Amino acid sequence: MIRGARNLLLTTAALALLAACTGGPNAEMKTVAKVDLPRFMGPWYVIANIPTVIEKGAHNAVESYQLDDDGSIATTFTFRDGGFDGKPKTYNPRGFVVDRESNALWGMRFIWPIKADYRIVYLDADYSQTVIGRSKRDYVWIMARTPTIADADYDRLLRFVAELGYDPAKVHKVPQRWPGSAP
Repeated sequence: MIRGARNLLLTTAALALLAACTGGPNAEMKTVAKVDLPRFMGPWYVIANIPTVIEKGAHNAVESYQLDDDGSIATTFTFRDGGFDGKPKTYNPRGFVVDRESNALWGMRFIWPIKADYRIVYLDADYSQTVIGRSKRDYVWIMARTPTIADADYDRLLRFVAELGYDPAKVHKVPQRWPGSAP
């Protein structure tokens, strides 16, 4: 009986250690090694996310960045509320690069003086797809330079998000429909 309890304790400890080494909710969320800020600027379509309160029901969501002379990032987040014909919404948070070595860790300020954690955790080589995460693993955004991405790309990015410790069941696609795109 004692041996069985000891084996159970050792197995439990090993599983806990293994979980700590993976992208579980308590693991550090690393950013990409380097972001070329001027290249990262411009519009990004929100393909999927774990939505914040203001994003629930968003359609045609786009986040645009502009690097200002002071090094901060003017951000414009636009979407239609509740449907493609819904009321247009616009928010203008400001980004502040926290880690100047990588340019991948930002503070995003919606309300002064609070700067929310904003991490560029995935960025493909051609700057066409990115994943933005938060260390709390409460919100995540899969974004692209185009309003849609291939299903294989989406599946790969969703697996990546899961490996970071997010619950993929909470990630929802953001409806995107633009003139000239397929319905």
